Amino acid sequence: MSEESALLLIVDDEPRILSALRRALRREPFEVLAVESTREALALLETQAIDIVLSDHKMPGMTGLQLLTEAARLCPQAVRILITGWTEEIPAEQIEAVGVFKVLNKPWEDTALKDALSEARKARSGLS
Repeated sequence: MSEESALLLIVDDEPRILSALRRALRREPFEVLAVESTREALALLETQAIDIVLSDHKMPGMTGLQLLTEAARLCPQAVRILITGWTEEIPAEQIEAVGVFKVLNKPWEDTALKDALSEARKARSGLS
């Protein structure tokens, strides 16, 4: 991985969403790991030095906020981003308590997604 790239973990239980996110980011400076379950995500967070976690919110097993809480514990240096179509259902206090860097709306605009991830990459490299 080059100095400018970042290891990005994308978590969404819908394969078509993962595919669309990968396509949107194919020319961006990220090494992308994409998984469909929170269980797979937790296993990667335990074994990889993840730079950024981009997680859906409504998923089987645990919510995105619950996953990002675990991500903060397992991989504290990782910048955490939530992507959801249900932003109005998530209290701002919960988002702040988890230390979520940004919340992106579904459906997303590719430019907003890329900008948020670029900001996260810069924030992450500032922590190194």
